[in-house]
Amino acid sequence: MIEEREQQSDTLAGEVAAELSYVVPEGEEGIQLRTVLRSRMNLSRRLLKRLKTLEQAITVNGGTEYNGRVLTVRDKLRAGDVIRVEIAEDYVETIEPEPIPIHIVYEDEDILVLNKQAGLVVHPTKGYPNGTLANGVVHHWRMRGERTRFRPANRLDQDTSGLLIVAKHGHAHHQLADQMQNNEVWKQYEAFVFGVPKEKEGTVRAPIDRDKEQPHLRVVTPDGYDSITHYHVLETYQGQASRVSCRLETGRTHQIRVHMKHIGCPLLGDKFYADPSLVNTPLLHAVVEPLTRHALHASELRFKHPMNGSELHFTAELPPELVELHERLLG
Repeated sequence: MIEEREQQSDTLAGEVAAELSYVVPEGEEGIQLRTVLRSRMNLSRRLLKRLKTLEQAITVNGGTEYNGRVLTVRDKLRAGDVIRVEIAEDYVETIEPEPIPIHIVYEDEDILVLNKQAGLVVHPTKGYPNGTLANGVVHHWRMRGERTRFRPANRLDQDTSGLLIVAKHGHAHHQLADQMQNNEVWKQYEAFVFGVPKEKEGTVRAPIDRDKEQPHLRVVTPDGYDSITHYHVLETYQGQASRVSCRLETGRTHQIRVHMKHIGCPLLGDKFYADPSLVNTPLLHAVVEPLTRHALHASELRFKHPMNGSELHFTAELPPELVELHERLLG
């Protein structure tokens, strides 16, 4: 079995950030150390390459010698052997701490789950060098004495609110990235859209790629990347708008926004993908005009804890501005 122990995060460059261990069971007698490290402890190739250069980072039965010689990843192990890995991470963080309010849903030594407010960029960019969610998270950690790097496991658009996972060390980030890659993370959203989808529930499978003329936008195109969104209509408003639940099977940039537009129901308030001419009734004008964001909220996440494998489930209620939108649509 694999056991994990997370060290305190307020470490300086080069100190241990996480420690993993694995005991070789009877049925794996003769297994190569490399196989244990890659397949049982799920270390990335990049991390393993770095660990092999560090003294005492990988040990078997407490030492770096095996069968009377220097331990190598090609060594074949015996049942009962204890493999330990100490993951030391150089602390290099260029994000400046800023006292930006953040809503923490859950935090432990390995991960942080946040309920992001709309209007907040996740990570600094050329256009947004500060004032981001990352700046607020780094400030939160500094106030706690933690020197952890900001590693988001998923991303949300600036005007999308809701649940977001941040890994607190590289191994946790790698584990979460694997879950994302293998479609093992349940990602549910709620959206308010123009019109009513033809089917009450269905699946949009339409490839997405960059718009060649406007690279900051995405479009459905035959040569794009496979993209799958499952939707279910929760409520309709006088046939003019709908509240829709969307579950992502893939995670392309702007996927829900592009797919809802593709089926003729773009998001309310979406300045990139919704044609202003759709605001063509008194009801739609009354509900869309006050919006300062698009109506999309990441409402539910289910995934396995990156270190101990326990099932985690988080939900986030609609923020006040989308509750108000709902009430205005009801009239």
